[in-house]
Amino acid sequence: MKISTLFNDKQPTFSFEFFPPKTEKSSATLLKTINELAPLNPAYVSVTYGAGGGSRDLTKNLVVDIQNELEINTVAHLTCVNASKDETREVLDFYHENNIQNILALRGDPPRDEERFTASLNGFEYAAELVAFTKKHYPEMSVGVAGFPEGHFSTPNRQLEMDYLKAKVDAGADYICSQLFFDNRDFYDFVERCEIAGINVPIVAGIMPITSKSNFNRIPSLALGARYPAKLLKAIHRADTDANVANVGIHWATSQVLDLINNGVAGVHFYTLNRSKATQKIYKYVGMC
Repeated sequence: MKISTLFNDKQPTFSFEFFPPKTEKSSATLLKTINELAPLNPAYVSVTYGAGGGSRDLTKNLVVDIQNELEINTVAHLTCVNASKDETREVLDFYHENNIQNILALRGDPPRDEERFTASLNGFEYAAELVAFTKKHYPEMSVGVAGFPEGHFSTPNRQLEMDYLKAKVDAGADYICSQLFFDNRDFYDFVERCEIAGINVPIVAGIMPITSKSNFNRIPSLALGARYPAKLLKAIHRADTDANVANVGIHWATSQVLDLINNGVAGVHFYTLNRSKATQKIYKYVGMC
Protein backbone atom coordinates (compact mmCIF):
# COMPACT_ATOMS: atom_id res chain seq x y z
CA MET A 1 0.00 0.00 0.00
CA LYS A 2 1.25 3.46 -0.86
CA ILE A 3 1.89 5.69 2.15
CA SER A 4 0.35 8.66 0.38
CA THR A 5 -3.08 6.98 0.50
CA LEU A 6 -2.95 6.48 4.27
CA PHE A 7 -3.28 10.18 5.03
CA ASN A 8 -6.72 10.32 3.44
CA ASP A 9 -8.10 9.01 6.74
CA LYS A 10 -8.72 11.64 9.39
CA GLN A 11 -6.99 9.49 12.02
CA PRO A 12 -3.22 9.96 12.46
CA THR A 13 -0.89 7.22 11.25
CA PHE A 14 1.57 5.54 13.63
CA SER A 15 4.80 4.13 12.25
CA PHE A 16 8.19 2.81 13.37
CA GLU A 17 11.75 3.15 12.11
CA PHE A 18 14.43 0.45 12.22
CA PHE A 19 18.04 0.26 11.09
CA PRO A 20 19.59 -2.83 9.47
CA PRO A 21 21.54 -5.12 11.83
CA LYS A 22 25.29 -5.59 11.44
CA THR A 23 25.72 -8.80 13.46
CA GLU A 24 23.79 -12.01 14.10
CA LYS A 25 23.05 -10.86 17.64
CA SER A 26 21.65 -7.51 16.52
CA SER A 27 19.70 -9.29 13.79
CA ALA A 28 18.03 -11.49 16.39
CA THR A 29 17.27 -8.40 18.50
CA LEU A 30 15.66 -6.64 15.55
CA LEU A 31 13.49 -9.62 14.63
CA LYS A 32 12.36 -9.84 18.26
CA THR A 33 11.54 -6.12 18.22
CA ILE A 34 9.55 -6.37 14.99
CA ASN A 35 7.57 -9.33 16.33
CA GLU A 36 6.82 -7.43 19.54
CA LEU A 37 5.70 -4.31 17.71
CA ALA A 38 3.74 -6.02 14.94
CA PRO A 39 0.61 -6.47 17.13
CA LEU A 40 0.45 -2.67 17.42
CA ASN A 41 -0.54 -2.65 13.72
CA PRO A 42 1.69 0.17 12.47
CA ALA A 43 0.55 1.92 9.31
CA TYR A 44 4.07 1.28 8.04
CA VAL A 45 7.66 0.83 9.12
CA SER A 46 10.78 2.31 7.57
CA VAL A 47 14.34 1.04 7.30
CA THR A 48 17.40 3.31 7.23
CA TYR A 49 20.02 3.25 4.51
CA GLY A 50 23.76 3.54 5.16
CA ALA A 51 26.53 5.03 3.03
CA GLY A 52 28.40 1.74 2.62
CA GLY A 53 27.68 -1.10 0.21
CA GLY A 54 27.32 -3.79 2.88
CA SER A 55 24.85 -1.74 4.86
CA ARG A 56 22.84 -1.04 1.74
CA ASP A 57 22.55 -4.72 0.89
CA LEU A 58 21.33 -5.40 4.42
CA THR A 59 18.76 -2.63 4.07
CA LYS A 60 17.46 -3.90 0.74
CA ASN A 61 17.07 -7.45 2.00
CA LEU A 62 15.49 -6.38 5.28
CA VAL A 63 12.99 -4.12 3.50
CA VAL A 64 11.89 -6.93 1.20
CA ASP A 65 11.64 -9.45 4.06
CA ILE A 66 9.49 -7.16 6.21
CA GLN A 67 7.24 -6.27 3.30
CA ASN A 68 6.79 -9.69 1.75
CA GLU A 69 7.48 -12.20 4.54
CA LEU A 70 6.02 -10.34 7.52
CA GLU A 71 3.44 -8.50 5.37
CA ILE A 72 4.05 -5.13 7.04
CA ASN A 73 3.88 -2.05 4.85
CA THR A 74 7.52 -0.92 4.47
CA VAL A 75 9.27 2.28 3.42
CA ALA A 76 12.80 2.00 2.04
CA HIS A 77 15.22 4.85 2.69
CA LEU A 78 17.24 5.99 -0.31
CA THR A 79 20.06 8.55 -0.20
CA CYS A 80 22.29 10.49 -2.57
CA VAL A 81 25.46 9.40 -0.74
CA ASN A 82 28.01 7.37 -2.73
CA ALA A 83 25.53 6.53 -5.46
CA SER A 84 25.39 7.32 -9.16
CA LYS A 85 22.11 7.64 -11.03
CA ASP A 86 22.65 4.22 -12.59
CA GLU A 87 23.20 2.64 -9.16
CA THR A 88 20.13 4.38 -7.80
CA ARG A 89 18.08 3.13 -10.75
CA GLU A 90 19.23 -0.43 -10.00
CA VAL A 91 18.04 -0.10 -6.41
CA LEU A 92 14.69 1.31 -7.52
CA ASP A 93 14.33 -1.52 -10.04
CA PHE A 94 15.04 -4.04 -7.28
CA TYR A 95 12.43 -2.53 -5.00
CA HIS A 96 9.85 -2.33 -7.78
CA GLU A 97 10.41 -5.98 -8.67
CA ASN A 98 9.95 -6.94 -5.01
CA ASN A 99 6.67 -5.14 -4.35
CA ILE A 100 8.13 -2.11 -2.53
CA GLN A 101 5.91 0.89 -3.22
CA ASN A 102 7.33 3.46 -0.80
CA ILE A 103 10.61 5.40 -0.73
CA LEU A 104 11.96 8.00 1.70
CA ALA A 105 14.28 10.14 -0.43
CA LEU A 106 17.13 11.79 1.48
CA ARG A 107 20.29 13.61 0.58
CA GLY A 108 21.94 11.78 3.46
CA ASP A 109 24.83 12.63 5.75
CA PRO A 110 28.41 12.36 4.49
CA PRO A 111 30.38 9.22 5.44
CA ARG A 112 32.16 9.42 8.81
CA ASP A 113 35.55 10.15 7.24
CA GLU A 114 34.22 13.13 5.26
CA GLU A 115 33.28 16.53 6.66
CA ARG A 116 31.02 17.63 3.81
CA PHE A 117 28.64 15.93 1.46
CA THR A 118 30.00 15.60 -2.06
CA ALA A 119 27.85 14.36 -4.89
CA SER A 120 29.08 11.19 -6.59
CA LEU A 121 30.07 11.18 -10.24
CA ASN A 122 26.83 11.23 -12.23
CA GLY A 123 24.96 11.30 -8.92
CA PHE A 124 22.63 13.66 -7.10
CA GLU A 125 23.56 16.78 -5.19
CA TYR A 126 20.16 17.43 -3.64
CA ALA A 127 17.31 15.30 -2.36
CA ALA A 128 14.95 17.14 -4.73
CA GLU A 129 16.87 15.62 -7.63
CA LEU A 130 16.47 12.15 -6.13
CA VAL A 131 12.73 12.72 -5.68
CA ALA A 132 12.36 13.84 -9.31
CA PHE A 133 14.43 10.88 -10.55
CA THR A 134 12.30 8.40 -8.58
CA LYS A 135 9.03 9.91 -9.77
CA LYS A 136 10.27 9.98 -13.38
CA HIS A 137 11.07 6.27 -13.47
CA TYR A 138 8.44 5.02 -11.03
CA PRO A 139 5.66 7.62 -10.84
CA GLU A 140 3.41 5.16 -9.00
CA MET A 141 5.80 5.01 -6.03
CA SER A 142 4.97 7.05 -2.94
CA VAL A 143 7.92 9.27 -2.00
CA GLY A 144 8.50 10.91 1.36
CA VAL A 145 11.17 13.46 2.33
CA ALA A 146 12.70 14.74 5.55
CA GLY A 147 11.87 17.97 7.34
CA PHE A 148 13.64 19.63 10.27
CA PRO A 149 11.48 21.36 12.90
CA GLU A 150 14.53 22.86 14.64
CA GLY A 151 16.28 23.74 11.38
CA HIS A 152 18.87 21.83 9.38
CA PHE A 153 22.39 22.06 10.83
CA SER A 154 23.95 22.74 7.41
CA THR A 155 21.46 25.47 6.45
CA PRO A 156 21.33 28.15 9.16
CA ASN A 157 19.24 30.38 6.87
CA ARG A 158 15.77 29.04 7.63
CA GLN A 159 14.13 30.80 4.71
CA LEU A 160 16.58 29.06 2.38
CA GLU A 161 15.90 25.80 4.20
CA MET A 162 12.18 26.13 3.41
CA ASP A 163 13.02 26.85 -0.23
CA TYR A 164 14.91 23.54 -0.34
CA LEU A 165 11.99 21.73 1.24
CA LYS A 166 9.54 23.32 -1.19
CA ALA A 167 11.77 22.14 -4.06
CA LYS A 168 11.48 18.55 -2.80
CA VAL A 169 7.69 18.81 -2.66
CA ASP A 170 7.53 20.45 -6.08
CA ALA A 171 9.65 17.58 -7.42
CA GLY A 172 6.92 15.15 -6.39
CA ALA A 173 7.25 14.37 -2.66
CA ASP A 174 3.99 13.06 -1.25
CA TYR A 175 4.64 13.72 2.43
CA ILE A 176 7.24 14.97 4.92
CA CYS A 177 8.62 13.00 7.88
CA SER A 178 10.21 15.23 10.49
CA GLN A 179 13.47 14.84 12.31
CA LEU A 180 12.99 14.04 15.99
CA PHE A 181 12.25 16.91 18.36
CA PHE A 182 11.43 17.32 22.06
CA ASP A 183 9.43 20.56 22.07
CA ASN A 184 6.14 20.43 20.16
CA ARG A 185 6.23 24.18 19.72
CA ASP A 186 9.13 23.69 17.32
CA PHE A 187 7.04 21.26 15.27
CA TYR A 188 4.00 23.55 15.15
CA ASP A 189 6.20 26.47 14.12
CA PHE A 190 7.68 24.28 11.37
CA VAL A 191 4.19 23.33 10.13
CA GLU A 192 3.27 27.02 9.95
CA ARG A 193 6.46 27.79 8.04
CA CYS A 194 5.52 25.09 5.57
CA GLU A 195 2.06 26.62 5.12
CA ILE A 196 3.60 30.04 4.49
CA ALA A 197 5.95 28.50 1.91
CA GLY A 198 3.03 26.88 0.07
CA ILE A 199 3.87 23.34 1.21
CA ASN A 200 0.59 21.48 1.57
CA VAL A 201 1.55 17.80 1.87
CA PRO A 202 1.01 15.82 5.11
CA ILE A 203 3.70 16.27 7.76
CA VAL A 204 4.52 13.37 10.08
CA ALA A 205 6.07 14.10 13.49
CA GLY A 206 9.23 12.19 14.45
CA ILE A 207 9.42 11.09 18.10
CA MET A 208 12.30 9.35 19.90
CA PRO A 209 11.82 8.57 23.60
CA ILE A 210 14.88 8.82 25.83
CA THR A 211 15.53 5.36 27.28
CA SER A 212 18.82 5.64 29.22
CA LYS A 213 21.55 8.09 30.21
CA SER A 214 23.77 6.90 27.33
CA ASN A 215 20.86 7.28 24.95
CA PHE A 216 20.27 10.79 26.32
CA ASN A 217 23.91 11.70 25.68
CA ARG A 218 23.91 10.18 22.20
CA ILE A 219 20.74 11.62 20.69
CA PRO A 220 22.20 15.09 19.87
CA SER A 221 24.87 13.30 17.81
CA LEU A 222 22.30 11.10 16.06
CA ALA A 223 20.14 14.07 15.20
CA LEU A 224 22.40 17.05 14.76
CA GLY A 225 20.69 20.17 16.02
CA ALA A 226 18.27 18.38 18.34
CA ARG A 227 17.88 20.26 21.61
CA TYR A 228 16.43 19.39 25.00
CA PRO A 229 13.99 21.83 26.66
CA ALA A 230 15.13 22.96 30.10
CA LYS A 231 12.24 21.17 31.86
CA LEU A 232 13.27 17.89 30.28
CA LEU A 233 16.92 18.47 31.19
CA LYS A 234 15.99 19.08 34.83
CA ALA A 235 13.90 15.91 34.96
CA ILE A 236 16.67 13.80 33.40
CA HIS A 237 19.27 15.19 35.80
CA ARG A 238 17.03 14.31 38.75
CA ALA A 239 16.81 10.70 37.60
CA ASP A 240 19.46 8.64 39.38
CA THR A 241 19.15 5.37 37.44
CA ASP A 242 18.65 4.33 33.84
CA ALA A 243 15.23 2.98 34.76
CA ASN A 244 14.21 6.40 36.08
CA VAL A 245 15.69 8.11 33.01
CA ALA A 246 13.56 5.81 30.84
CA ASN A 247 10.46 6.67 32.88
CA VAL A 248 11.10 10.37 32.33
CA GLY A 249 11.74 9.87 28.61
CA ILE A 250 8.64 7.76 28.06
CA HIS A 251 6.46 10.17 30.06
CA TRP A 252 7.81 13.11 28.06
CA ALA A 253 7.28 11.37 24.70
CA THR A 254 3.77 10.31 25.72
CA SER A 255 2.88 13.92 26.52
CA GLN A 256 4.24 14.96 23.13
CA VAL A 257 2.21 12.33 21.28
CA LEU A 258 -1.03 13.16 23.09
CA ASP A 259 -0.59 16.84 22.33
CA LEU A 260 0.21 16.12 18.68
CA ILE A 261 -2.90 13.95 18.30
CA ASN A 262 -5.08 16.60 19.93
CA ASN A 263 -3.74 19.14 17.46
CA GLY A 264 -4.54 17.06 14.39
CA VAL A 265 -1.09 15.74 13.42
CA ALA A 266 -1.05 13.69 10.20
CA GLY A 267 1.06 10.97 11.78
CA VAL A 268 3.62 10.04 14.43
CA HIS A 269 6.82 8.23 13.46
CA PHE A 270 8.70 6.51 16.30
CA TYR A 271 12.48 6.24 16.04
CA THR A 272 12.78 2.93 17.87
CA LEU A 273 16.56 2.29 17.85
CA ASN A 274 15.49 -1.33 17.21
CA ARG A 275 13.93 -1.63 20.65
CA SER A 276 10.26 -2.12 21.47
CA LYS A 277 9.56 -1.48 25.18
CA ALA A 278 9.43 2.32 25.11
CA THR A 279 7.15 2.41 22.06
CA GLN A 280 4.87 -0.25 23.59
CA LYS A 281 4.52 1.78 26.78
CA ILE A 282 3.75 4.98 24.90
CA TYR A 283 1.06 3.15 22.92
CA LYS A 284 -0.45 1.94 26.20
CA TYR A 285 -0.38 5.36 27.87
CA VAL A 286 -1.86 7.04 24.81
CA GLY A 287 -4.67 4.48 24.82
CA MET A 288 -3.77 2.79 21.55
CA CYS A 289 -3.57 -0.72 23.01
